[in-house]
Order: sequence, then C-alpha cells, then structure tokens
Amino acid sequence: MHDGNAERGDFPGGRSPHTEGSTVSYAEDVGARLRRIRLQQGLSLQDVERRSDGQWKAAVIGSYERGDRNISASRLCELAEFYQVSPSDVLPQDDAPRPVDRSRSIVIDLSRIEADPDRWGNLRRFCESIQVQRGDYNRSLLSIRGEDVRSLAIILDTTPEGLLDTLRDEGLLADV
Repeated sequence: MHDGNAERGDFPGGRSPHTEGSTVSYAEDVGARLRRIRLQQGLSLQDVERRSDGQWKAAVIGSYERGDRNISASRLCELAEFYQVSPSDVLPQDDAPRPVDRSRSIVIDLSRIEADPDRWGNLRRFCESIQVQRGDYNRSLLSIRGEDVRSLAIILDTTPEGLLDTLRDEGLLADV
C-alpha cells in the first residue's frame, strides 16, 4: 500500500516525519555541514573541482550542500576523505533533523555594522547579498527571515540562539 512518503522521500533522505515544511531535511542538514567544512578549509566549489581533478564537480557539490540532492553513504565517505575529516563530522549529531523556527526573523541595524567593519565583515557581506537579492540598497535596517538566521549562524560558526544573543549584546538588532 502506498503511504505517500515515497513522493517526498522517506526519512532520512527526505523530510523528517515531523510536520512538512517545519523541519530541515536530513539532506539539508548534511549539506550545511559539508558547506561549513569546505568553507573552513577556504575552498570554493571550483577549488574542490580543480583539486579533485574533476572527481567532484562544483555543481554536484553545490547541490549536496543545498540539500537538493541526497548523497550516498559511499560518496559521503569519499568526500569526507577528500576534505580529510571523519564521515561522522558530516553527519548530524542527533537522530532527527532540528525544527526550523521560521518565526525568529530579526532586524539588523546596518549602520551599527558599518561602525566596526573589520569585526562584522562576514555579517556585512551576508546582509549585502540579501540586499542584492531584494534590490534593497538604500536602507539602514535589514529584516532577515528566521531561516536565514540559521544560515548566518552557520557562517559565523555559532547557533541561532548564540547569534541572537551576540547581536543583541552588541547592539546590532534594531528596536522596531
């Protein structure tokens, strides 16, 4: 009997058994970890393709990192070996993907970031990329969606809660 799960992928390759749309897929979680490892090593997607002599195509690695494509266990082990990390470093630490809190949008005061560009360079670049996507260049405040807070936390090597605490403590959140 067909239960409907095959269309969206059974856990762990697709969405977790929690409410659809409220969780991070297992593939997205693994992808975020792969991306973090690659960036920690200072590699672009093109660098990976070049250094692997084409074994790892930039487009394929990118699709793994976005969670658009599931990576097999054998390919994950090969990629972990290429990055010189343990496969366990790529796998989620718990059995189920974590829920995404889509309600945790924040508003960043861009003028306060500019006051210390050396310290907040990564945050500034992230905000600029959102502004480019939105075509919103002349504002002093930027609203960031909850799902982007998680991405930003990964970039800054912290948790979403830790990121919010830091932004609050440093006065970078706008009072709206």
